[in-house]
Amino acid sequence: MTNDTQAVLLIAPVVDDLITRLSAAYTVYRLYDQQEDPDDFLQRVGDRVQVVVTRGDIGVTRAVLDALPRVGLIAIFGVGTDAVDLPYARSRDIAVTITSGVLTQGVADLAMGLLLAGARQLCLGDRFVREGRWLNSTLPLATQVSGKRIGILGMGNIGQAIARRASGFDMQILYHDRNPNPQLDYQWCSSLHALARESDFLVIAASGSAENRRLINANVFEVMPAHAWLINIARGSLIDEAALIQALQNKTIAGAALDVYEDEPNVPAALMALDNVVLQPHVASATRETRQNMSNVVFANVEAYFSRRPLPNQII
Repeated sequence: MTNDTQAVLLIAPVVDDLITRLSAAYTVYRLYDQQEDPDDFLQRVGDRVQVVVTRGDIGVTRAVLDALPRVGLIAIFGVGTDAVDLPYARSRDIAVTITSGVLTQGVADLAMGLLLAGARQLCLGDRFVREGRWLNSTLPLATQVSGKRIGILGMGNIGQAIARRASGFDMQILYHDRNPNPQLDYQWCSSLHALARESDFLVIAASGSAENRRLINANVFEVMPAHAWLINIARGSLIDEAALIQALQNKTIAGAALDVYEDEPNVPAALMALDNVVLQPHVASATRETRQNMSNVVFANVEAYFSRRPLPNQII
């Protein structure tokens, strides 16, 4: 039965199961589904809302939070917090939770899938067969993955999961993070440039933040080996997209495999025109299993908040 005194504001669509569970237990307002002016809508219902549920790629603006005087929790469907003003949330004693621990395997799977798809020309090979070109020509030679050097930027849970998968391909694993992790038997590089210089495949698994914006830029591409591939399953804001396009066009690097972009869902035509690029529509966590687990975590945090229990996945 819906509780009319406990209200949730849903900023953006999430999976149906989570919406159904939230709607059965609480009053749910869908900001993304309103026909009236959003400001007018928030002025009308804002003082009832105690919990905001949003996606990591969408977040919630400060203006929306200002319209919610009673909000005490932002429950993020995802692990990205770059679209949420965390200092402001902290100043208002608004708790923030993420779906930590449940995206790791799916995102790491896709990272390795992108790496293999790029190096082994899987998308090109598929088109080659479908278009009938195999009848009178051969596909150019691909790049071997086994035994190569993989550099991982960001050695958190996802970075470590990628490293474990790469070890199954007998890859030499290098990484850069703020500090070396003494529990990891991988080679730590003291800088991003040192990592890029030594990597056959550079995988971006760092968090998106203002300080990391366009961290991967022309200077990084210049020190990467000409045969190297860039793989990004983190945030599009980490890469200077214009510099990447130029590096790909000029063959400064061999290729890129991307799940995220600077201005999603708008992907530059120049990227789509290149054969040495593999593109995915931000689907690293888009498996049935992962999304169900994410739904469970979000609901558990919302339920804990309204029950005044400790929040299972609180970050502030």
